[in-house]
Amino acid sequence: QVHLVESGGGSVQAGGSLRLSCAAASQDTDSFYCLGWFRQAPGKEREAVATVDVHGRVTYADSHQGRFTISRENAKNTLYLQMDGLKPEDTAMYYCAAVLWTPFMTTAEALGASSYNYWGQGTQVTVSS
Repeated sequence: QVHLVESGGGSVQAGGSLRLSCAAASQDTDSFYCLGWFRQAPGKEREAVATVDVHGRVTYADSHQGRFTISRENAKNTLYLQMDGLKPEDTAMYYCAAVLWTPFMTTAEALGASSYNYWGQGTQVTVSS
């Protein structure tokens, strides 16, 4: 069981930056999880932003590489998403997600929302033009 709590969302103007955080708590300290950021805009499907596995290997959805940076600090059980150069189309609810890591996880699986079985409540990001 993994409990995820996101923070750091808010309203910014286009070109601004935000840093999202996700605090993870697990009762199973012997397991390792792949963590990811996803987002969902009104009327759209949930999409991957970026994921990072237990070894720190990062996978970005193609459209988000360059402006967004994902990182994890295992000592603090915290996942981050640094978002720079924000655009109005980045407006969405941003979710943190976790899944038990395996070395056989493919890139497609890492970026697939259906692969993840633990989700936070989300944090809203609104970018105005």
